[in-house]
Amino acid sequence: MTTAPARSARVAALLAASAVLLSGCAGQNEPENTPTEAPPAASRPTDAPAASTTPTPDAPAPTCETLIPESLVEEFESHNWSYKQDALRVGSMTLREGLQCVWGDYSIASDNVQIFGWAPISPSEAQDARVELLGSGWQLVEGEDDYITENPETAVATHDGYGMTYQFGDGWVMLADTKQGLVLIQRPQA
Repeated sequence: MTTAPARSARVAALLAASAVLLSGCAGQNEPENTPTEAPPAASRPTDAPAASTTPTPDAPAPTCETLIPESLVEEFESHNWSYKQDALRVGSMTLREGLQCVWGDYSIASDNVQIFGWAPISPSEAQDARVELLGSGWQLVEGEDDYITENPETAVATHDGYGMTYQFGDGWVMLADTKQGLVLIQRPQA
């Protein structure tokens, strides 16, 4: 039986490991969120075409264990963390070809989890999802209109001012429990 101090020590160690992994994001400014509607597709910047990261038919389907670095999976597992996998949800839309992974210690009652997700998404689905999120109080990250984040005033938890955040790309969408967590996602190869 694990005692409360032992659990606290494990959680502290896991948080420290997560902080180290996220330290590469240090130095970013606080968000300057502007609640606006998503710009029409025709007015979005198109400087350079982004490479599509929708998996090819020969590419293996992503899993919760391949979506993030192997070292992070090992770190989670060393702290008795496992994952629950589901289809990725964006607002009311369910993207069944994608996945949402909620990592945590399911042997104890806790809201201490980390969330990572990825899914292929069509341009029209992405536009609908963006409009729905912005309409329900989510915000564009100032200067980075491919990121939509929770309103930090109503988010359950934030890191550097960002809560749950979606990033939209060319044919894909990613999700993490913080904007900084998105850098840990290893998108499936095109």
